[in-house]
Amino acid sequence: MVNKLNDISFLPRWIILLIDLGILLAAIVFAYLLRFNFNVEDVLNFKFQEGLILFTICHLLAILITQSYAGIIRYTSIQDGFRISYTTLIGTVLAGIVSYVHYFYRGSIIIPLSVLIISFTVAILFLFTYRVMVKNLFSYYRDAVRKRRNILIFGAGQYGIITKHMIDVDDNARMRVIGFIDDDLKKLGKVINGAPIYSASDKLGELLKKHSINEVVIAIAGLSVERKNELVDECLKHHVKVRTVPAPDKWVNGELSMNQIKEIRIEDLLGRESIKLNNPKVNESLVKQTVLITGAAGSIGSEIAKQVLKAGPKQLILIDQAESFLYEIDIQLQNLNDTLTEIIPVVLDITNRRRLNNIFEQYKPTIVYHAAAYKHVPLMEMNPFEAVSCNVFGTKNLSDLSVKYQVEKFVMVSTDKAVNPTNVMGATKRISEIYVQSLNDSKQTDTTNITKFITTRFGNVLGSNGSVIPLFKSQIENGGPITVTHPEVTRYFMTIPEACQLVIEAGVMGYGGEIFVFDMGKSIRIIDLARKMIQLSGFEVDKDIKIKFSGLREGEKLYEELLSDKETTLPTHHQKIMIAKTERMDHKTVKQALVELYNLLEEENELGMILQMKNILPEFVSNSSRFEKLDEQLKEQRAEHWKISRKIS
Repeated sequence: MVNKLNDISFLPRWIILLIDLGILLAAIVFAYLLRFNFNVEDVLNFKFQEGLILFTICHLLAILITQSYAGIIRYTSIQDGFRISYTTLIGTVLAGIVSYVHYFYRGSIIIPLSVLIISFTVAILFLFTYRVMVKNLFSYYRDAVRKRRNILIFGAGQYGIITKHMIDVDDNARMRVIGFIDDDLKKLGKVINGAPIYSASDKLGELLKKHSINEVVIAIAGLSVERKNELVDECLKHHVKVRTVPAPDKWVNGELSMNQIKEIRIEDLLGRESIKLNNPKVNESLVKQTVLITGAAGSIGSEIAKQVLKAGPKQLILIDQAESFLYEIDIQLQNLNDTLTEIIPVVLDITNRRRLNNIFEQYKPTIVYHAAAYKHVPLMEMNPFEAVSCNVFGTKNLSDLSVKYQVEKFVMVSTDKAVNPTNVMGATKRISEIYVQSLNDSKQTDTTNITKFITTRFGNVLGSNGSVIPLFKSQIENGGPITVTHPEVTRYFMTIPEACQLVIEAGVMGYGGEIFVFDMGKSIRIIDLARKMIQLSGFEVDKDIKIKFSGLREGEKLYEELLSDKETTLPTHHQKIMIAKTERMDHKTVKQALVELYNLLEEENELGMILQMKNILPEFVSNSSRFEKLDEQLKEQRAEHWKISRKIS
């Protein structure tokens, strides 16, 4: 039956034209009868036949001019009402002009003015009523044979009205718009295109139950994340799915289509209010520059590349050792490149100092964004040599070469895991922070060093490669269970575009030596994140998809910190960016410590290497790791040293 419904073809235009003409003839006949009190003899005596012919010809011309017959009747809208009125007006005016020209030359009127006015009004009424009846009959027939989902549209504004119209005209939508819901109290009780407007906050649960609502479609611009979460939570309580309408700039050729209305994502609920960056210096600092980005194929590096490209740099050098991903981002950027920027992809391991030196020598970059790093905590705990090699000495290679080739600004992407590190990865990032900061401070004695070294520190980014959200999605698709390490684990989250905007902004405002920390908002319990993702997927927690606790992994924390106990912050002109006041180390001291660390790395002395890192960072205390025994060893050594010191004193 449904297939038969889909096979119903549209009426040919000539049939619609004939039907419209028939309705117009009925309108003029009714007008004559009404004008002459339904006295047929009087009607026939007043040039009825001539009037009928003139009326038909004039309205046929009007229909052909405006093509009012070209519309699809089952999709009739208010625009069709305007077109019908316009067509009928043209036909009536033409008939009136001819009639009174006839009166001027022959002394008699073909169609009385009163008849024209009555026929004009009646024709519009008949034509539009006929179309609405056909539309409603088709809709009733469609509803009777096809199971449709009851939906409410959140937002009774422009986007909501467009969404309703799109759903109404799409035969494959299988949705029935029950009404609108809106927070604007002035709109409550009103009706738009036959759909009533209800309160979005007052007894929404009862409304969902009463009308057996299956889905709610959010069609409102600028809805706050907090309000979005409130709405979603209420819908999930009643097993109602939530979809979202994309922003108008994402519509295809300026038009909304059904396949663009997607189920709401967990990322939509974890993000925060969008950040407005109005600093004109951002573009000014990048235009016509040679910009080098490491880790350019990764989540952060690739987004930095996209944002930098918009500013129109002279050259954009993309460095990464992941060949396939680097190829993909190169293609994306070439497609986005509407400036004269030369994009140069370079497959390179940043630990290869000689090759890296060649790149700096050849292209002479003026700005470096360093986003290359190994970031997975458990994996780096198992592979500490690679973590130290890439994260510490890869960073050292880049920063040293930046000084050598007089790079203007070096911006390093760090992590909240560098604060009070409990794992190798976090410790390597903190050592990198210290080295970069000390190198900046060395400018006081080294006049050849003109580079401004800036560090940015933030938490997890939504949707990055290997993050928890893609993992949970995969586990849900496979039927579960979702694995959470601990019921009390919390994390900070930020969207990738937002994080990269702030990295670029911090790079512009930095004078050198700063560690910028970002306002990450509220931390989120990972178990709450898992539960909501299960519910958004249409499943019930523990009934359909279970949550399993696997225990903290090597080096993992229960919660992350953006500042250590010894650190404080200074404000900047941007409310989302602060400067961390950290303890600084002399560059010569740091350099010597890294020489010793490098020797242990070369010797592949794992325990010696980790012990040296703990000597550099007294706050580095391993957690759930095989390196915890070194903390006990250090504790004993320090206690013994303290006893000796007391005896001497």
